[in-house]
Amino acid sequence: MQEWVHLMNKDFKFPHIKVIYPTAPLQPYTPAGGQPSNVWFDRADINQNVAEKLDSVERIGAQVKELIKSEVDGGIPLNRIIVGGFSMGGALSLYTGYKWEHNLAGVFAFSSFLNNQSFVYQDLSKSSGTKLPPLLQIHGEIDDLVDLDWGRNTFNELKKYGVKGEFHIMPKLGHSINKKGMNIINDWIVNLLPDV
Repeated sequence: MQEWVHLMNKDFKFPHIKVIYPTAPLQPYTPAGGQPSNVWFDRADINQNVAEKLDSVERIGAQVKELIKSEVDGGIPLNRIIVGGFSMGGALSLYTGYKWEHNLAGVFAFSSFLNNQSFVYQDLSKSSGTKLPPLLQIHGEIDDLVDLDWGRNTFNELKKYGVKGEFHIMPKLGHSINKKGMNIINDWIVNLLPDV
């Protein structure tokens, strides 16, 4: 992913911000017939109507929480940490900011999703009034893997539970990132985490 990001935006570097690019672990992936794939979590199908595999999500969640803890232990305040990603990485970021760690500076997701009955929504419904990190969500207009409506539904559902943010549609973009979207993310990060 790091290579993609730098191809799209060579300036995706910040003198006052550390950027980490974790890699999804190799694990059996049901939509690939159970074959090992580098994915953040398993799922029953690439479909917003299926139930989430919470055990798989929670396993990777423990690793994400440990990664965040190590940064906090290293002196970075939690409210100066942003999580984000593309596709499943963005979905993992949505879990992170809206299920496990509400005190982050922000969450961004590019061509990403939560399933219709997501555990994130269930958790948020029980924690009304909780301060939540702002969201930047970007989606390709002609995404053929995670349909635009799926991404938009995710954003609108999160809004119902108090998440504030922006939703940007990238014209003529499929399931990919682009320079315009990366520039939006870049500017959003700099705005949220100014050099202090």
